[in-house]
Amino acid sequence: MDILSVIALGAAVLAGLAAGYILHRCAVTKRIGDAGALAKRIVEEARKEAQAQKKEILLEGQDDLFSQKREMESEYKEREREVKARERKLEEMTIRLEEKLEKATGKERDLLQAEKQLARKERELTETEEFLQSRLAEQERKLSQVAGLTPEEARERLFGEIEAKTRHEAARMIRQIETQAHESADRKAREILCNVIQRYAGDYVNEQTVTAVTLPSEDMKGRIIGREGRNIRALEAATGVDLIIDDTPETVILSAYSPLRRQVAKMALERLIQDGRIHPARIEDIVQKCEQEMDAKVREVGEQATFDAGVHGIHPEIVRLLGQLRYRTSFTQNVLQHSLEVSALCGMMAAELGMDVKKAKRAGLLHDIGKAVDHEVEGPHAIIGADLAKKYNENQEIIHAVAAHHEDQRPSTALAVLVQAADSISGARPGARKELLENYVKRLEELESIATGFEGVAKAYAIQAGREIRVMVNSDNVDDDAAYLLCKDITEKIEKNLTYPGQIRVTVIRERRAVGFAK
Repeated sequence: MDILSVIALGAAVLAGLAAGYILHRCAVTKRIGDAGALAKRIVEEARKEAQAQKKEILLEGQDDLFSQKREMESEYKEREREVKARERKLEEMTIRLEEKLEKATGKERDLLQAEKQLARKERELTETEEFLQSRLAEQERKLSQVAGLTPEEARERLFGEIEAKTRHEAARMIRQIETQAHESADRKAREILCNVIQRYAGDYVNEQTVTAVTLPSEDMKGRIIGREGRNIRALEAATGVDLIIDDTPETVILSAYSPLRRQVAKMALERLIQDGRIHPARIEDIVQKCEQEMDAKVREVGEQATFDAGVHGIHPEIVRLLGQLRYRTSFTQNVLQHSLEVSALCGMMAAELGMDVKKAKRAGLLHDIGKAVDHEVEGPHAIIGADLAKKYNENQEIIHAVAAHHEDQRPSTALAVLVQAADSISGARPGARKELLENYVKRLEELESIATGFEGVAKAYAIQAGREIRVMVNSDNVDDDAAYLLCKDITEKIEKNLTYPGQIRVTVIRERRAVGFAK
């Protein structure tokens, strides 16, 4: 191919490329024009839509403004009505205040006038008093000249005579008033107590400080003692109880102050005898199991006591302490049985008097709760019991009744006095308690000694097991009124110096005898 052909082919290619470029440029220009037109149309539509939304928003805003305007107008009218109502009330109050002010002004004028009258009367009384004082001094001078006594001497003599007559008359009046009051009070109290005592009766079993355990044979004593006494020492160490093995046939005596420990030791010993294997390790195991069973039994006994008394809602710890009272005695009287009896008596007396029966039963049941721990805590059992009741959130009236049932606190409520009376009835009735002969005789001697220590007493006799003392006085030295005062003095000294269950009746006897001889 020659050079011309190559040049012509190159020119043709260049012409084709130029024509393609021009066509592509025209196509792009057309697309750009179409896109611009589309964009203008979209912008125009958007502008129209925005104007429509703007109109809608303006209309909604106008509606909101109109509704808010109506609400504000209604609120304004409501407040305007309230303000007018307040204005009317203020006007009425102003009128009433003006009326009261007028009345107060009138009263003030009356008071000023009355004050002036009182001041005038006071001046008149002062003048009258000064006049009477001067006349009285003049009369005293004249009486002193006539009687030959100074005013002080005459006053002392007159006061002495008046005091002697007044004391005599006062003693007679006091005796009459107290006699009438005591007769009516004693009659009503006897009626209530007789009804209560007749409605309740409890049996007691005398508790001792020893417990007897029966053995199947005499050979068992040697097995209980063990080689070189190791079994008996282990049993005593584990239970805290003394075992007494003597010549009594087929019997072992358990001795301890605590009935609870004696009961645990008895249960353990009976199981060991029944099992037949008696050695220190077995003893410790059996004693531990018996203590656990005893603790469960104590709780069961406490729950049964609350059920029997009809008292509910007691703290579980107090229920456990009540169960321990089953193994506590006072003058051989079982304390739990005594507490149940006091609870029943309190409830019956409260019903007779129209008091709260449930509260009375609760106070009676808990009155001796301190005896469950009085060997562990120092102080009177009544105060210990009150502290326990307070610790476990008992009612304040219950706490006071527990603390005051032995006069450790002065009873200040009817419930406290009721618990005192029920406690005395339960402890003082025949057969309820057992007292040592030495203490009994000593108390009677002290009772008679207190009575004979007063001036004018000839003889004194303690009767009815120390429940009453009869005092014979010399009729020449003691008159009827003095006998009455002597009875009160003896009663107060007995209450202060002696400790005794129940109450002691003091009877002062004065008699005048006329003796003649017919010849």
